[in-house]
Amino acid sequence: MSGALQQAPTVFVVDDDPDIRSSIALLMKSVRLRTQTFAAADEFLAAYLPDQPGCLLLDVRMPGMSGLGLQTLLAERGAEVPIVFLSGHGDIPMALRAVRAGALDFLEKPFRDQTLIDAVRVALAEDEARRRTRRERDAVTALVASMSPREAEIAGFVADGLSSPEIARKLRLSPRTVEMHRARAMRRLGVESVAELTRLILAARALAASTAAPPRPPRRSRRGARG
Repeated sequence: MSGALQQAPTVFVVDDDPDIRSSIALLMKSVRLRTQTFAAADEFLAAYLPDQPGCLLLDVRMPGMSGLGLQTLLAERGAEVPIVFLSGHGDIPMALRAVRAGALDFLEKPFRDQTLIDAVRVALAEDEARRRTRRERDAVTALVASMSPREAEIAGFVADGLSSPEIARKLRLSPRTVEMHRARAMRRLGVESVAELTRLILAARALAASTAAPPRPPRRSRRGARG
């Protein structure tokens, strides 16, 4: 393993070939990207923490746990690190399996330096986007969770465009009671208007739905001589 575990974005490299590891580390250094290299999946698992920003360059075939096995284990643990698979034995069925399981890309060795750099930059951007989405989701979720069940129910109806009398009839409450709960919900959410409340509730719904978004279409594997 090279480098130290830090919170700065890191390119994690897991490959049993020491020449590949050192070559990628030098290439990443040339574009000012931090790397940590590992010879086996279990070494990576022993060092990696999910809150570390970065991406993972992962060999498919290795002694012990394979790259596909590591991908499955990370998914089971809820780790969302973007993965770019590397393999000298890659084929289209394997690439499809990896990408359908959530890999961002699949490169066949030998690959061009620029191809790898581009893939890494895309992966790091994807990691930052995922983390930003999680931060936004957590913040909105915390606000929504601060409401009582009745306040959340009424806030949801408000976001759906229902008026206080309509909500009152639906819930068999008085309009005054509905407006009282709506006012409490707005205070808890830190908003001052129905428009702001609606935007926040819709944002919470959108962020919740994003966690169940379908996977992106699989990419074909890419290859080319290094240089």
